[in-house]
Amino acid sequence: MRRIAFALCLFAFIVAVPAFAQPASAAPSDSWKAQVTKMMPLLGHRNWILIVDSAYPLQVSPGLQVIETNADQLDVLKYVLKSISASRHVRPLFTMDSELPFVPDTVVPTVTAYRDRVALLLHGYSVEAQPHEAMLSQIDEAGKQYRILVLKTTMTIPYSSVFMRLDCKYWGGEDEKRLRAKMAAAAAVPKTEQ
Repeated sequence: MRRIAFALCLFAFIVAVPAFAQPASAAPSDSWKAQVTKMMPLLGHRNWILIVDSAYPLQVSPGLQVIETNADQLDVLKYVLKSISASRHVRPLFTMDSELPFVPDTVVPTVTAYRDRVALLLHGYSVEAQPHEAMLSQIDEAGKQYRILVLKTTMTIPYSSVFMRLDCKYWGGEDEKRLRAKMAAAAAVPKTEQ
């Protein structure tokens, strides 16, 4: 009887171990599209979506959710752009590493082709450039208050990550400036004149 109980316990242990082997912050690679679809209605202005290369570091800010896509970076970017475009509430503001234009073809033979392909995908969008370390710091800080969805890809070109800060689709920067100017003007009027 003891042998049977021991065998059952051993079997249960062997079956249970793989379920705990995967880190809590990672999702199975075949579900990344479902995760993007699920998260899109929840994300809003000040949230981020990062589409990163294989060596992007696993940061520890509490707001970061990392998903290993096991997919091509440009395919992930296309899917995310399509999801954002279909949303009614957010639009992307892009930043890329300022180091990328200086990565030489002699070291990374596919870098020029990558730069051309990503430029084609982001045609029509304004893309800001910032040093990689500055972006890591900005993401770390933002992750303390806001959700950041990090989609890790199979990309092996350095400094190729695409950073998208989400902004409100139906309320733009000019709308905000006019609102703030109107509020400042109202505050400047003495109470006796109101």
